[in-house]
Amino acid sequence: MFAKTALQTAVRTSARGMATRTPIVGGNWKCNAGNGITNGDVTALVDGLNALPAPKCEVYIAPPSLYLKDVKASAKSHFNVSAQNTWKLTKGAYTGEVSPEMLLDSNIEWTLIGHSERRDIFGEDDALLGEKIAHCQSLGLNVVACLGEHLPAREAGKYMDSLIPNLQAICNNVTDWSKVVIAYEPVWAIGTGVVATPEQAQGTNAEIRQWIAANVSAEVADGVRIQYGGSVNDKNCDELAACPDIDGFLVGGACLKADSFGVILNAFK
Repeated sequence: MFAKTALQTAVRTSARGMATRTPIVGGNWKCNAGNGITNGDVTALVDGLNALPAPKCEVYIAPPSLYLKDVKASAKSHFNVSAQNTWKLTKGAYTGEVSPEMLLDSNIEWTLIGHSERRDIFGEDDALLGEKIAHCQSLGLNVVACLGEHLPAREAGKYMDSLIPNLQAICNNVTDWSKVVIAYEPVWAIGTGVVATPEQAQGTNAEIRQWIAANVSAEVADGVRIQYGGSVNDKNCDELAACPDIDGFLVGGACLKADSFGVILNAFK
């Protein structure tokens, strides 16, 4: 059903009692080269990551596209290397874009799609993101599909009204769920230092899973991994990791420090 990985030491039990979900933690470097902006900063961060004990979860790191091939060549093999974004077509007059085919040709087998910064700053909507997911699916590229609500929706208790269109765009374009991870990232918690409480994060992840069960299938809902992202750090990761529907993290600032990222990876024992 779902593709097994070599990392089976920490497995989440699904709602139906089936051990199907291997925790997965991602590090999104955003527009940073480690703690700086140089190739030397990239090397220093990768060296620090390579010095960490091998994690008991699956892990991916997403450097800026300029550094993807270098990081792929230098990071240990248990670090999947991911793009932060990709385009919906193979090639053409699309200045500044990188296609999924180009990623795969460079041995990059993962990409984020739909991060809130792509949505809010660059105006990417669900229709475009759905097209990107469909194209990645046609090629077998692993997708981390991001979704999240803004603060007014959370405060009004209508966060699912924001998340359901995101979920529909994702689910309508997925044909192989073994190649998809969902990353729930409340926009009000990204880079703000404000973290969703474990109750909020667990509750929303559970509601996302319930929606998938009702609108796709119970089997898919049991197997799909749903991450939490939003100011996750080495101080709050253990409490969040204990939540049964949080299958991993998408980490921002804390992934730029190897020691902090190592603590977060170790939260899933």
